[in-house]
Amino acid sequence: MMIALKAATPQLPRTTAVADHVVAVDETDSTNALAAQMIGDGSLTLPDHQDGELAVAVVAADRQTAGRGRNGHKWISQPGRCSTMSYAVRIPRAIATDESVNGWLQMIAGLVTLDALNGMIEEYGAAPNQPDCLLELKWPNDVFCHGLKLGGLLSELVIPPSSGTDADADDDVVIVFGVGLNLALGACWLPTPQSTSLQLHVTGLPSFGEMRDAVAERQVKGFRERLVKFIADPKGQAESLREEMKTVCWARGRQVEAHFTDGTTLTGEAIGLNEDASLILRTQDGTDHTVRTADVGVL
Repeated sequence: MMIALKAATPQLPRTTAVADHVVAVDETDSTNALAAQMIGDGSLTLPDHQDGELAVAVVAADRQTAGRGRNGHKWISQPGRCSTMSYAVRIPRAIATDESVNGWLQMIAGLVTLDALNGMIEEYGAAPNQPDCLLELKWPNDVFCHGLKLGGLLSELVIPPSSGTDADADDDVVIVFGVGLNLALGACWLPTPQSTSLQLHVTGLPSFGEMRDAVAERQVKGFRERLVKFIADPKGQAESLREEMKTVCWARGRQVEAHFTDGTTLTGEAIGLNEDASLILRTQDGTDHTVRTADVGVL
């Protein structure tokens, strides 16, 4: 019988040193929902975006009682084993609402997460158990290891109180990036056969608390660095990100099935990403299809 784990307020000294604001609670329904609520009522504020500067706030919980993923999916986590964090940043409304580039915001969140995990592993001298245990991204929002889901990401737009629906396009909005990572789950705690945990693939890792803080610290720095560049040159950065994704896109070159919200499916080879970060799926007849919103699974 598994023993229920008690939630405790996350201790995040490294993250606090680099973030503009950190909110840490032992338990909440969803860190994204808590971040959105605090932004809406003014209790969590971020300074306006300035050229070359970007504020990043962090909302962390040890346990989520109603964690969310894309398309209404649930995110199940265990306290003291899974990192559940949300990162809030202010970016220009014009970029956040531009469908030709805003799909890259989710890809940036994924790349920031990979950088943070790999950087933490290197810092502590840890190493993968197997040579093929690379960290990759399953389009559009999952962190994969050895073909299994290690984490998930969910980005949501929040309008701060100072803005409104008739606000100018130059105004800022807030993007909240929710990141859930299985860092120290034992095999018996995994919620599905398709999920995994970092400790099952990497040896020499530090304690869960150290891992969580070290990864979050790097994520704050990563969001700040990558988003500053993206805001300055969205089109140019989109092309650079497209090239970068070629090396970490788990679906690329695989036969996959896209499941759409209307219940339909599309099967084909994932060729790569378009300029707007949508997925290119080539069906058996040689036709390339654009997939913008779907759950993608390998065949």
